[in-house]
Amino acid sequence: MVTSSSTAQPAKGAPRSLSGLLPFLRPYRGRILLAMFFLVMAAVATLVFPLALRSLIDGGLSASDKGQQLMALRTHFFELFGVAAALGLFSAGRFYMVSWLGERVTADLRNAVYGHVVRQSPEFFETTQTGEVLSRLTGDTTLVQTVVGSSLSMGLRNAVMGVGALGMLVYTNPYLMFQVLGVLVLIVLPSVWFGRRVRKLSRASQDRVADSSAIAAEVLNAIPVVQSYTAEARESARFDASTQDAFDTAVRRTRARSVLIAFIIIATSGALLWGLYQGTQAVMRGDITAGHLGQTVVYVIILAGATAVLGEVYGDLLRAAGATERLMELLETRSPVTSPSNPAAAPVLRSGSAIKFEAVDFHYPSRPLQAALSNFSLAVAPGETVAIVGPSGAGKSTVFQLLLRFYDPGSGRISLDGVPTRELALQDLRQRIGIVPQDAVIFSTSALENIRYGKPGASDEETKAAAQAAFAHDFIMTLPEGYDTFLGERGVRLSGGQRQRIAIARAMLKNAPLLLLDEATSALDAESERTVQAALETAMKGRTTLVIAHRLATVQQADRIIVLDHGKLVEQGTHDQLVAANGVYARLAALQFMD
Repeated sequence: MVTSSSTAQPAKGAPRSLSGLLPFLRPYRGRILLAMFFLVMAAVATLVFPLALRSLIDGGLSASDKGQQLMALRTHFFELFGVAAALGLFSAGRFYMVSWLGERVTADLRNAVYGHVVRQSPEFFETTQTGEVLSRLTGDTTLVQTVVGSSLSMGLRNAVMGVGALGMLVYTNPYLMFQVLGVLVLIVLPSVWFGRRVRKLSRASQDRVADSSAIAAEVLNAIPVVQSYTAEARESARFDASTQDAFDTAVRRTRARSVLIAFIIIATSGALLWGLYQGTQAVMRGDITAGHLGQTVVYVIILAGATAVLGEVYGDLLRAAGATERLMELLETRSPVTSPSNPAAAPVLRSGSAIKFEAVDFHYPSRPLQAALSNFSLAVAPGETVAIVGPSGAGKSTVFQLLLRFYDPGSGRISLDGVPTRELALQDLRQRIGIVPQDAVIFSTSALENIRYGKPGASDEETKAAAQAAFAHDFIMTLPEGYDTFLGERGVRLSGGQRQRIAIARAMLKNAPLLLLDEATSALDAESERTVQAALETAMKGRTTLVIAHRLATVQQADRIIVLDHGKLVEQGTHDQLVAANGVYARLAALQFMD
């Protein structure tokens, strides 16, 4: 859920939104000051150039003696070269510093957003598409990099040059330039008004691009399903429609921005040319020298060029403001599940964890009217193996989600080893839990690193021992590079059973006192299931284990079986006791064992 504070917020996409970048700029104050120094000196060098040109025209070309004239010309050209050399050096320094700042701030911003997003509870991802987050991490941060590393510097430099040129023009021709300045004010007012439309369209354009990214991410993560339903054409058409919508919005933004740029350049140039025309009349009347006029011409060109660049930069600022706003929305999102400020100390364990659910009620945020668990109470002793069974949607996976504190219950209490889970630091809580999910997650790295994900500091020997215990060693050794084999995105190079054994090895390596098995053997063939089941039984010794299973044959030996139905605990006992009770479990067992 992407939210932001509603108080004292700038208008959507307004340049003031760039103030959100200040915390990322603050650590580099020294480099910013150095960049500003180079920027100002480059602008000063540019403004000095017309003065040197005037000196050349009035001094170097007007001397009557040819020898004196030649020496004067040499002196003035050396002065011009000195100005040009200073301009080149200061411009290079400015370019390097602001480019470094752009890259550094963008990297920091991208890291901050990513680090913040991965700490959000699953509630965030119920309402926010992954593709949209990726769009913000890539497209929006690129826009910010363009502004911080280029546009903002160009804008400041041209603002300094424009103000300096205007000041020199006012100083040399005060009456005339005050008239031009008045005309410029009349140009700025409609430009600001028209810029609001550009700002809104810039934000809308970025949102449409994010929509396209979200569609692409969703479809690419489900390619086998898309192709099995021969939906390639449909999905391509859906993406085409989204892309066309983004294109149409971008065209409207570009059209509005083009009109704004044209208006600024034409109106400003007209006003400045009128002032230049008046200057030529002053030369003809003898009020000013030819060098003075040359100086005025160059200052007019500097002012007109600076105004044109500022128009371009303003458009970039509007787009970056929208991008910054979208990134700040992510950073301002607060997860409802957080570590307590003063977490309780996690008790030292000698055996498995003790679990206790006390009258827990829970509704998923996306389904507030449907109870996932209702008045659910359960106590599990250390070292006990408890199987959780029931129809689909009964609340089995919800028990795991609440134990891991992906969500907090609406009422009731959950304790782990006598400590309420709300009082434990999230890291301490989740370090005590190992999980093997139904859909094994494989990362785009080697087999060794995939298993080591459960314990990053584990040695190669420990990692391979876990693989052997999970009966993954043999098939890993048949891979082209053994444990160093790259497994592909989402483990596409492995079968479902192989992916599951990697996940089991990962959980065994973590060696947590509480083990959660969510259909851990569902993807295995009969032979692999028997071997992995034996490995799991070894892993479960000395640990508390909760097992979710639809295949009741895999949980008959559990110490206890609990049966959930519509979020309520309706039965519990051993397999034989529940069959004899002739309730929900007996009906499920009859369906599976009737053959």
